[in-house]
Amino acid sequence: MECLNAEIPADGVDKSIEVEKIAENAVKPDETPERNGKDEAGKPGEEYAYLERNEFTSEIFKVEVKNMGYFGIGEFKKLLRNTLKFDVTKIKAPTRKEFAFVCFRSQEDQQRALETLHGYKWKGKVLKAQVAKASADPLQKKRAAEDQESERKPKKQRTAVEATCPLSHIAYDQQLKQKSEEMAALLAKYTQELKKVNPRAKANLDKFQFHGVLPSPTVNGYRNKNEFTVGKNSAGEVVVGFRLGCYSDGSVEVAEVADLPHLPEQAKWAAHSFQDLVRRSKFLPFNPDGNVGHFRQLMVRCSSATGELMLVAGIYSSNLSEDEQVELKQELKSFYEELAKDAPYKCTSLYYQDVKHREAGQTINPVEHISGSTHITDTIQGLQFRISPLAFFQINTEGANVLYQKAIDLVAPTEDTTMLDICCGTGTITLAFAKHCKKVMGVEIVPDAIKDAEFNAEANGIKNAKFFTGNADDFIKSMVREALYDQEPGKPLDLIAVVDPPRAGLHHRSIAAIRSADAVNRLVYVSCNPHSAKRNFIELARPESKQYKGEPFYPKSAVAVDMFPHTMHTELVILFEREPKTKVDEKSPPEKGAAQSKSEGTEEAISEQITASET
Repeated sequence: MECLNAEIPADGVDKSIEVEKIAENAVKPDETPERNGKDEAGKPGEEYAYLERNEFTSEIFKVEVKNMGYFGIGEFKKLLRNTLKFDVTKIKAPTRKEFAFVCFRSQEDQQRALETLHGYKWKGKVLKAQVAKASADPLQKKRAAEDQESERKPKKQRTAVEATCPLSHIAYDQQLKQKSEEMAALLAKYTQELKKVNPRAKANLDKFQFHGVLPSPTVNGYRNKNEFTVGKNSAGEVVVGFRLGCYSDGSVEVAEVADLPHLPEQAKWAAHSFQDLVRRSKFLPFNPDGNVGHFRQLMVRCSSATGELMLVAGIYSSNLSEDEQVELKQELKSFYEELAKDAPYKCTSLYYQDVKHREAGQTINPVEHISGSTHITDTIQGLQFRISPLAFFQINTEGANVLYQKAIDLVAPTEDTTMLDICCGTGTITLAFAKHCKKVMGVEIVPDAIKDAEFNAEANGIKNAKFFTGNADDFIKSMVREALYDQEPGKPLDLIAVVDPPRAGLHHRSIAAIRSADAVNRLVYVSCNPHSAKRNFIELARPESKQYKGEPFYPKSAVAVDMFPHTMHTELVILFEREPKTKVDEKSPPEKGAAQSKSEGTEEAISEQITASET
């Protein structure tokens, strides 16, 4: 299902390489039909029709590497990129297998890889390389499987409410109780796992407290950002709404959003108005089954503080000429200008986004301003924030007031505190902390978000904030050095860090950078997906090693805030405190340390593989 809260990653992972896990039952190269348009039974191979489209796919230039022995995806990626200097687009690495698939951008790159990797000695193994066949289109593959079922019972399709608001039928106090129990169970599992990874943590973990789930001040209509899909419903009508399933599960059906309780009326109006535009336009709705059509998605951002409404129309332009793109942009502009005359809501900011296959090194789809203002404004903690189209901003504005206050309460900064905000977005957390600290600094990978953050600091009269653009792990050490440089001689430095990363969590390099920054003794981790972030929690608290230098951080207390009523999701805030430095003879026995050192390569490989697959 389409992710309803996906943001631009800021974990420093190079998105020019995509790393995937392969399911145990995935089609292997020697089982895949030839690229001749026929499947094994001789019937038309629709599962491979995408290879004949007039667009790039690296599945055409794929190589299988065998006889690898046990390997970590991180070290294999370093071999390909750093040692052999290959221009790789995708790596498919099955877990606990001795082979991998590597995709390239051209036949020339594929051939060079075949010649280099076949017979190459790596980690005591002689590698074997051969041409691999393309993977089947998951949608067509599922449809083919369903067609072969002679007595298949029709499945009941979920409704939009069931797909996006599975808890909406439960009273809100019961939703909070359920989420509190689930979060307590998750944290109990985490602490038990951590005790095995780091036995020295037991004394601290026994004191760890979870303070339950706090309610959202706004239960209905709280989402200030939504990404709608353009498609068709079960009756074949053009709809702008949410997908009821994933493409990989064989579903492309889209349902309307009028009955969804978590959407504000502005967002519902925006989806319905765009649906009217698509239905009357000569340009077609996008269909992932064949990559045909033009209208692909609509991102809606709205402000409860100002009533502003930003629309970002996502257009698949691969099959549009330049003149047609100009015509479509003008159609969008004219439609919403005319609609503003008598509609209950007004589009105050309109953008065009080119949504198609990204080129090498491209991490976001570019946007172009069409009409209205370039930003919208919202308010958190009494501060005004300017928001650009692609910048991260908390989904639930009123909930963010509670969330940020709890983060401040947990770490208890003083006028002598310097705060580092890692993955700062538009600077909401940074600036919320500013009045409680001596100095605040933030880093974010999205340049426009940093421009917003700097504007927001100036607009709110905040003078003790500084922002950096780039990968978090590249700037953590420099921010720490700046904090040390600014510190008054002879006075102890009170340096805290706050991280609010994307759903997948922080890259392990960022965790390593935080661990190695000895001056940081307290850390607040804000997670919108605690299940994924559990990996980071373990990395923060595992024993010191070659990969994770510096004393570990142990969880001290945690509280959750229900930022997403009616859904299964909850935002979690955990305060970590660094273990005080101990003498050498007080640490674990040498043999345990040796075992730890021996397993570092394995830990690094697993960590890199999990991080890459999640992003």
